[in-house]
Amino acid sequence: MSKIEKLNIELDIERVSRIPSVANILEVACEITGMGFAAIARVTENSWVACATNDKIDFGLEVGGALQLETTICNEIMYHHQVVAIDHVDEDPVYKDHHTPKLYGLQSYISVPVILRNGDFFGTLCAIDRVPNQVNNSKVIKTFTLFAELIGFHLDSQDELAESKRVLKIEKRSAETREQFIAMLGHDLRNPVNAISNAVQLQLRSDLDERNKRLAVIIRDATTRTKGLIDNILDFASGRLGGGIKLNYENQLSLDEMIDQVIVELRMAWPDIEITKNIALSSGLRADYKRIAQLLSNVLGNAITHGEKGKPIRVMMNESADGKKLIVSNSGIPIPTHILPHLFKPFSRGKVKPGQEGLGLGLYIAKEIALAHGGAISVESNVEATSFIILLPH
Repeated sequence: MSKIEKLNIELDIERVSRIPSVANILEVACEITGMGFAAIARVTENSWVACATNDKIDFGLEVGGALQLETTICNEIMYHHQVVAIDHVDEDPVYKDHHTPKLYGLQSYISVPVILRNGDFFGTLCAIDRVPNQVNNSKVIKTFTLFAELIGFHLDSQDELAESKRVLKIEKRSAETREQFIAMLGHDLRNPVNAISNAVQLQLRSDLDERNKRLAVIIRDATTRTKGLIDNILDFASGRLGGGIKLNYENQLSLDEMIDQVIVELRMAWPDIEITKNIALSSGLRADYKRIAQLLSNVLGNAITHGEKGKPIRVMMNESADGKKLIVSNSGIPIPTHILPHLFKPFSRGKVKPGQEGLGLGLYIAKEIALAHGGAISVESNVEATSFIILLPH
């Protein structure tokens, strides 16, 4: 036996030992047959090894004990996968001259194949004795077959659990690496983007001709958008790594002013897009207004990207019994129903048009900001409009 096969056999013995009912199976196998020895054997093309035993007749085979494969009937069962049951060897027309009973002094014998779910042959559940016993009947054979299926089920379950753990470990390691990469990428991008933003602000204050001024405005708007994307990346990494969305309730501007600021920035970046606003609140809202602005920017950015060109995007805020509702609506093709359950998941955007590719973090961050405030975000989409509804509790 090679070192690899020996190691695999040792692992199989350990797997069988983890089956909680294995001792009871062997005990019952002896009781219902009257036999003095029962075992679960691992049978390969090169070896026969006992994985579990119940020895009442001093047969002398313990766990890990091996028999010469060619001296066993299990060697034949490995190929034909049939039950072999013998009441009295000396009177059996098939096995009275068989070398196995003669070699081990057996008079009664039963062996049932243990088959795994994928069809692989694992080994046998067998029982033997030096005196005759009634085993070749439907009651005993059905019981042994049921026990063999139970053993196979437990072995399959262990394999599936081990595979699940292996896959989970790989996915966890991959997720941690990805999120750490995203966090580092966000931090590394912020400095050069801030440098570009500061430089273009200085340029805009200087005396530029009309062409260079337009180019500077494009750069400024692009850096504003890039800063928003970096914020989303860092928020995503923070939330996924356990930090969560952090809130600061010390607001320098009013909620209305923060909403106006977002709309103005987006209008500058997309001058052809019409954004209307209707805010109707009778009382203030305890919230982190910068985060609400970030949420609104993400949802508005989604509406600009996917909404119908030439149709206005509406920003509304009103009150209900449940709290204050911030609603962003746009016209356009309804969101397909199969995409709706995945809309607020990271890295899940469904099919997008060319030029609209991205990480798909905007709506995920919007959802996390709403949740951090104790609120929620939902979407309603039909042929008339697609509306994102952010509920913020009183």
